[in-house]
Amino acid sequence: GDLASIGLNETLQAANRGEKIAVFFVNNAVYGMTGGQMAPTTLIGEKTVTCQTGRDPDYAGHPTHMCELINTLKAPVFIERVSLANPLKIRLAKYAIKQALTVQKEGKGYSFVEILSPCPTNLKQDVKGAQEFIENQMEKEFPVKNFRNNLYKKDPVKRPESDFTTESLDKIFNVNRQDSSGYVDNKIEPVSIKVSGFGGQGVLSAGLTIAQAACAEGKHVSWYPSYGPEQRGGKSNCSVVISNETIGTPVVDEIDILIALNKPSLEQFSQDVKEGGTILYDAHIGEFTTDRDVKVIAMPCVDIAEEHGNARTANTALLGALTELTNVLKAESYENAIKEMFASKPKVIDVNIDVLHAGAKWINDNS
Repeated sequence: GDLASIGLNETLQAANRGEKIAVFFVNNAVYGMTGGQMAPTTLIGEKTVTCQTGRDPDYAGHPTHMCELINTLKAPVFIERVSLANPLKIRLAKYAIKQALTVQKEGKGYSFVEILSPCPTNLKQDVKGAQEFIENQMEKEFPVKNFRNNLYKKDPVKRPESDFTTESLDKIFNVNRQDSSGYVDNKIEPVSIKVSGFGGQGVLSAGLTIAQAACAEGKHVSWYPSYGPEQRGGKSNCSVVISNETIGTPVVDEIDILIALNKPSLEQFSQDVKEGGTILYDAHIGEFTTDRDVKVIAMPCVDIAEEHGNARTANTALLGALTELTNVLKAESYENAIKEMFASKPKVIDVNIDVLHAGAKWINDNS
């Protein structure tokens, strides 16, 4: 039943791609394993626990014909509907199943077998009643037939094997494992950082830069983004966890360091900062105070960025401040991370590194 409802899209997409699998669809006209509710294949007028007066096509639509749907696609190799109404039909079903499995075994593509099956418990039928229900009602709605058999016409599908080796992934993501900045502290406590603002403010890239810097130092690190549907201007945040041990969850509920680029973010996440934690935010937001034991720093990050000719690097100024607020990662690691992040935009690398240094200097001069 789920194949024809909640799993319908996945079923059709797999069939359309010609995945090398054999799929067996048990059609007993109800949700047999969960109490006998109406299913996509429930017959018109058939009574179930969720349609006590029988299925009404004007309300619930008509039965879904899966073989016919699959048959509209070009890729499937074998499609057949079989019945379990009597011993002869069971033997024919066995043969169809064997053919479907042969398609899979020989790597020729996708095969689909729909099996008209009894559900005597939910439909309250004896053996004879179940047999008559399949033959006299189900087979009229769902004709038993072979829709396609290209088993002997189709050659095995040859596809290149996926390469997920470390070497291959390093090449794709431009990772140089020889260029490690070394450890700062082998016994650091886990650090949870939240970066938040509007889409387009460089929130996610700031988090990625932190994560890249931690990765280069051999730390365990996670980066977890969250953003709205808007392309620009919507809420956006990311969580970064840095640790020397395996990270259990990338979700940050208790924040050590909050970097806020707009007022809504400051208001939303400030209460999640731990006692003794730090809030670092854009001074253009205005004054922000709290009665909690939290260090609050208003930084003119936009002004610092504009002084270096690019207001869009305000997020990098905040990262510069981060290099001085915590000794978890070296400044050199952030510089290398910026080079990695902007490898495809070499013109902006130098200005971002300059702004990084300027942000660090501002913190030293004003703390």
